Order: sequence, then structure tokens, then C-alpha cells
Amino acid sequence: MLKNYIKLAFKVLLRHKFFTFASLFGISFTLMILLVVTSVFDHILGPTYPETRLRRTLYVMDLEIKGPEITKRGSVGYYFLNKYVKSLKTPEKVAITSFMNRMISYNDQQKLKIIMKFTDSVFWEIMDFNFIDGKPYNNEDVSNVNPVAVINETTSEKFFGEESALGKFIEVDWKKYKVIGVVEDVPILRLLPYSDVWVPVTHTKEDITSYTMEGDYQALILAHTRSDFKKIKQEFKKHLDQVEFLDDQFDSIKGGADTFLESISREMFGFDDSQVYLIIGIMISLMILFMILPALNLVNININRIMERYSEIGVRKSFGASSITLVGQFIVENIILTLIGGGIGLILTIIVLSILNNVEVIPLANFTLNYRIFVFAILISIFFGIFSGVYPAFKMSRLQPVDALRGGQR
Repeated sequence: MLKNYIKLAFKVLLRHKFFTFASLFGISFTLMILLVVTSVFDHILGPTYPETRLRRTLYVMDLEIKGPEITKRGSVGYYFLNKYVKSLKTPEKVAITSFMNRMISYNDQQKLKIIMKFTDSVFWEIMDFNFIDGKPYNNEDVSNVNPVAVINETTSEKFFGEESALGKFIEVDWKKYKVIGVVEDVPILRLLPYSDVWVPVTHTKEDITSYTMEGDYQALILAHTRSDFKKIKQEFKKHLDQVEFLDDQFDSIKGGADTFLESISREMFGFDDSQVYLIIGIMISLMILFMILPALNLVNININRIMERYSEIGVRKSFGASSITLVGQFIVENIILTLIGGGIGLILTIIVLSILNNVEVIPLANFTLNYRIFVFAILISIFFGIFSGVYPAFKMSRLQPVDALRGGQR
């Protein structure tokens, strides 16, 4: 039965070329836009180099601290993270890193702008960097304030050309660091690990050992499994309740150990826990809306296809074809059509992403179609096929043979 449905579907699609073209254009163009946007979001938020353990990672990026006369929201001080986050027992590992710092460097009297990050040694254990040469600095390097650095491939080429950078020195912000490792470039959209140069956190000009709640740091919390997230969040809440305020400026604190999306939501909508998932809901709602609008357009096209096939439906019903048979045939036709449109959409997406990569609209970005995006494309195609075919198929099944032979007129 299914084989006959498929054969008939292809014959019908070839016979009604205009409707086929209109449907394919709508499906493939819409899918292309969806997949390009999805690829960009996956490039930012998905588990990819060097954040391959993203699904097991939580972040402490922002806090809200209040006092009798002042309220501040923003990034966190090293002192707080080291005392109240590093001491968490549930996680597998906890790392501390600064946000991006823009620095100046000189190479052959040429002024260069360099992005630098100050990190502890655990940062390299949570992140999964590809080392082209050398190795990361360890806890001894951090404790002893050893002047060592890890640089990315682009920085190595700028300073040392095709020569090995290992053992050579790079000067950043008037300090010389010995290069002990070179890593593959990190895409700039990976905001948390991205940098040109990484050095031990003890090289910062700040006094990171003194009491302070404010600063320019974040904590990365690696859980053993995602099922530990709830325990980690609860443990962190307990630690917040134990925070000691050593001055009269502040007396209460709010924050959370969050996923990256939850952190963005806190940044946008505040520190009310009931709004932590608001941004996720907004993104899902926008995606559903974006999918439903073209699907409704396909419904109209499919209804027009049915109107053109009234006589065919009437003849088949007169010869004993059941409503279920006709509905099944029409939905199979629609799914085949949308899968073809999905295939065209995938090809168009590959072309568009290749163009975006080649013109380097975003430095170091490498947009790709991975298995997650491919599965998403198949699901969207099936969604279009079923959603846009159910109502027209239902309407077709309600036709009486005599009405269908009259062109749908009673």
C-alpha cells in the first residue's frame, strides 16, 4: 500500500508543477532560514570546541548584592568565587576565569590589540582545547606566579610566523610571558573560552586575595552528570546564605549556578528565579511561530491542490476508495513533498553557511551542519508535511462522491 502511495505521490507532484514549485519554494526557503539561524545558535550555545562538556557545565557569572543604600548587579569578584564556589562538594571540578581583557602588545614596533584571559589551572581540565603544540600551565605555575602563557594559533602566526612559538616570549601589557602551549583558534562567538592569550590568574594586577564581592570573574562548574545540577544549585544556595559581609556597604546577595541560557536570562530579566527560564520560553515560542506561519501558507496551497483534484477524488470514491485511504495518500504525498523541500533546504543551508564562513562576517566562526541540526531539519520537514496536510486531508475525506464530481459544489 505504502509503495503505491509513494508512486502515485510522485506522479501527482509532477502533474501539478505549479503547486509543487510553490510548496517546494516555501518549504526549502523557510527551512534554510531556520537552519542558518539554528546553526548560529548551535555555534554559540551547543556543545562544540572547546566546550565539549557544555551539557555538564554550570556557571556563576553574575550576582545581585544589596545594601541599605545601594544595589549592584554584575560580574563577580575572585575572592567570592574562590571562597564560596570553589568550596562546593557536589561538582566534579570548579574553575575560575576572568572575562575578556583587551590588552596592547607590540611586535616589531607594530601595535597589536590582544584579548587576554586570566585563569586557574582547572580551566584547562574543564575546557577541551586542541593543543597544536605544548601543554597548558598547571597549578604549580599558578601558585608560583610563573610568567607562562598559552596562545592561540593566530597569535602564534602573528608573532612568530611559521616558527614554533614554544619557549619564546610574548609581551602583553608590558609583561613578558614564556609560551608553553599553542591551541587551535577558538571561535569568537564562544564567549566563555575565547581569547588570544591565557595566563595564570595570579598575574592579574588586582589583589585577588583581599575581600571583595565585585570583580571581573566567572566560575565554571563541571558536574559529574546533568542529574547533579539540582544538588549543585541547592548547595550553592546554601553557600549564598553563609556569605559574610565584612563591611556595611552590602547585607544581602542573590545569584545562581546556572546553565549558559539561564545566565543570559538572569542578565536580561533580573535575579527572580521564576524568570530564569523566561528567555528559553521566548526562544521556543518564536521558533514555533516561525514554523507555523509557513505551515499555514502550505495549508492554503494544499487546499487549492485538493480543489483541483475534486473530480479525481469523486471517481476514486465512486469506485470504493475509503476516506482513510485517500487521507493516507494525501498525507504521504505531503510528507514526500516536504522531505524533498527539506533536502533542497539543506543544500541551500550548506551554501549559505559556506559563504558566511568564507567572507568571515564573524572572525574565526565556522558554521557547520552537525547531526543535531540535521535531525532538526528532518523533524521540521515532517512537521510541515503532517501539519499542513492534516486539515486539507480531513476536508477531502468529508466530500461525498457526487459533490466531488461536481467540483465540490453542493
